[in-house]
Amino acid sequence: MKKIITILLSFVLILSVFSGCKKEESIKTIELNEVTHSVFYTPLYVAIEKGYFEEENLKINLTNGGGADNSMTAILSKSADIALMGPETVVYVHNQGKKDAPKVFGQLTQKDGSFLVSRNEEPDFKWENLVGKEILAGRKGGVPAMTFEYVMKEMGYINGVDYNLNFDVQFNLMTSAFLSGTADYCTVFEPTASEYQQEGKWHIVASVGEQGGEIPYTSFIALDSYINNNKDTIKSFIKAIKKAYDFINGNSEHAVAEAIIKQFPSTTINSVETSIKSYKKINAWRPNFQMTPESFDRLQNIMINANELSTKIDFNSVVDNSLAKEIFG
Repeated sequence: MKKIITILLSFVLILSVFSGCKKEESIKTIELNEVTHSVFYTPLYVAIEKGYFEEENLKINLTNGGGADNSMTAILSKSADIALMGPETVVYVHNQGKKDAPKVFGQLTQKDGSFLVSRNEEPDFKWENLVGKEILAGRKGGVPAMTFEYVMKEMGYINGVDYNLNFDVQFNLMTSAFLSGTADYCTVFEPTASEYQQEGKWHIVASVGEQGGEIPYTSFIALDSYINNNKDTIKSFIKAIKKAYDFINGNSEHAVAEAIIKQFPSTTINSVETSIKSYKKINAWRPNFQMTPESFDRLQNIMINANELSTKIDFNSVVDNSLAKEIFG
């Protein structure tokens, strides 16, 4: 009887080990590169911190590109599987004629997520205050700078004539450059905008996203080959993001801030909560995760205005909504 029990226990142990190995093998690792780290991307961090990716048998290795050019380089070199960055990058690569080109498979944000900050307190700020001033808004050809220039043009102000955009500072160095005395105004993402305002380093005077309206600002992008060869993985990724959307929509800003505070260890929970409120106020996140031809056309108009695009390209050549539509409907 002892021999039988011993054999049965050994068999159970072997099965459990085999089952554990099988489960381990089913976990898919995704190398994900984000253009910057900001509360603007709250749904992504909720999915990470609430374990929604794990529920979908995904492991996320998150790295920071510090600019869309670096994030796109990570995709093209295949050091990243997916990147979260501005969709203008896929237009640039498409026009280079690459065979295995990147595509957008999900749109996360639909507004400019930056806030205009000034060294001076301006409670009655008007956009005409920027006349004759120098502004740090990002690198030339990037969505932040192009969107800012387009928004200003819609109000009748021309870069180089009425005001000056400084393109000389790298995206991830803008904050330090501004604090060191460069330019009169700077565009900054949350939570840095609110955190530094609380510390008295600057004053938030306007929301660029609120003024600029809808634009496909930040998207999840992968090589066409990766999407085609990993459709189940991409769908699982989108499912995790959808769960994050549901959590955000069903909970208070404070609860959401508590969920993602580990992503911002040097930031107070009050600042994170304030940031989330700011982004919810401007309806920053794309509800159904799908880019529309109309918003993509506006993006191309913005690029043409910035002299970064001469001829528009076909929407379907750089955007694949099919998997997001399966998940979000």
